[in-house]
Amino acid sequence: MNIKSLLLGSAAALVAVTGARAADAVVVAEPEPVEYVKVCDAYGAGFYYIPGTETCLKIDGLVRVDVRAGDDLGDGTALDTYKGLTRGEVRFDARSETELGTLRSYIASRFDFVDGVNSAGIIPHAYIELGGFRLGVTDSRFDAWTDGAGAVIEDGLVSYAGGRTNQASYTFTGGNGFSAIVALEQGDTAHQIEDYLPHIVAGAKIEQGWGSVSAVGGYDSNQEEFAGKVRLDVKFTDTISAFVMGGYQTGGEVDDYYGAWNGDWAVWGGASFKVTEQATINGALSYEEAGKLAAVLNVNYTLVPGFVITPEIEYVTFDDDHDDAFGGIVRFQRNF
Repeated sequence: MNIKSLLLGSAAALVAVTGARAADAVVVAEPEPVEYVKVCDAYGAGFYYIPGTETCLKIDGLVRVDVRAGDDLGDGTALDTYKGLTRGEVRFDARSETELGTLRSYIASRFDFVDGVNSAGIIPHAYIELGGFRLGVTDSRFDAWTDGAGAVIEDGLVSYAGGRTNQASYTFTGGNGFSAIVALEQGDTAHQIEDYLPHIVAGAKIEQGWGSVSAVGGYDSNQEEFAGKVRLDVKFTDTISAFVMGGYQTGGEVDDYYGAWNGDWAVWGGASFKVTEQATINGALSYEEAGKLAAVLNVNYTLVPGFVITPEIEYVTFDDDHDDAFGGIVRFQRNF
């Protein structure tokens, strides 16, 4: 057999095999349909539909670094060195519409690294809402209904509320900016209910373009004492706003969950001035009957979108048993 015969034979064999394969049916798998994430604008920016559902989900959070120096604002003693806190927080907010109203579930997870100690993760907020009803853990409604005590980091130098609690609440939203709330609460770690009677909160609010007026009352079922707060917020211009809030409690000499300040009464006030597109100056003053006066001033500066730097100075004067205290903190926070 010569080379020519060998090549011809190989070519014939190759043609035969190729023809046989060509006769077979060729099956090509159809591409899987791709479900792209769709924007859900029904609940504001940042929500997307979970693929294959009618539920809208928002994922956001922050990374925070605080550096503190000066005096201990609790007792007036000097800090031996600076204090540091690093915090990471991620929040999940899922919502959908039902025949009973908006169904919402919200959860936040938080991890802190404080002065060299890595704390275990905690859940500061986790609750379910449906048609105005809320079940779960979050800040006491006595706290949240009238908001905090100014746009400053240390807004609680004169305490205005207890801590987070398991709760069941209902919020009624009416016309003309009116809303009302009632809540049953278990209390924070130091104020857990002792029997089947919960702590009770009730409040009302009017919100208009010029600002708002809100009031809230809380009944501590352990101490059988009452505390209440009234707050006025005013928007003078698009760049200037202010508030004043007063609190009164019947159990000024006992450890009341809602009357967290010392003495029968306390007052808080503050203002915010937006001086540029990036910078806002915030100030707050507070005073309680027992004699503590606190003043806080900061500048909230957005270096770039999503990254805020807040230097703050703080002053506290106590009663005759303590020295005055000065402190300062710088907060670096990346929001996403």
